[in-house]
Amino acid sequence: MKEYFSGIFTIVWKDLLHELRTKEVALSVLVFSLTVIVLFHFAFESESENIKSIASGILWVTFAFAGVLSQNRTFALEKERGCLDGLMLCPVDRDVIYLGKMLSSFLYMLIIELIVLPVFLILFDMPFDAVPQIVAIAILATIGFAAVGTLFSAVAANTKARDILLPILFYPIIIPILILATNATGEAFDGASWGSVLSYAGALAGFDAIYLTTSALVFEYVLEE
Repeated sequence: MKEYFSGIFTIVWKDLLHELRTKEVALSVLVFSLTVIVLFHFAFESESENIKSIASGILWVTFAFAGVLSQNRTFALEKERGCLDGLMLCPVDRDVIYLGKMLSSFLYMLIIELIVLPVFLILFDMPFDAVPQIVAIAILATIGFAAVGTLFSAVAANTKARDILLPILFYPIIIPILILATNATGEAFDGASWGSVLSYAGALAGFDAIYLTTSALVFEYVLEE
């Protein structure tokens, strides 16, 4: 068991260390996310009466776009540099590789979301009281994003059209998570209680469990291909 978790930690540390040195993924995704938020800000007047009804949708559309952009590089860099074969030769279970890559993707995305969220709240004049609820929802939703995205990133890495294939595979599967996260965020913006938001959190946790279990089981066969 110790070797199992040690392998996961090693992969996560490798990815984070590489990102800290190069900033290839984080910087591009952050700039993209902030650009989308600013464009939406100018497209919709923050003083308009219906801004609260669409604000949660704007936020999660931004996160979804940023998510697929970051996921696209999860296995692409390994493939381009010939490191994927090295990972496959490691004396560890395939689900160790999956969980390591999934956790590093989760951390990338969550950090970007936590940076973008205050900017969004300021630009759209949303209440900061909703931050704890939104962060809880973001953690659960991002787990689902990373679980699905890591699997499909491995699939797309073996194709020449990975930039097109990944969004085609990714977005239809995460629609339930996007709907739940958008509705929960809308409730938080409206000042709903924790009980109301937690009802969505339970559904998100259920989808996370399904996506994680299924992806971990399928990942071995995807990697062999």
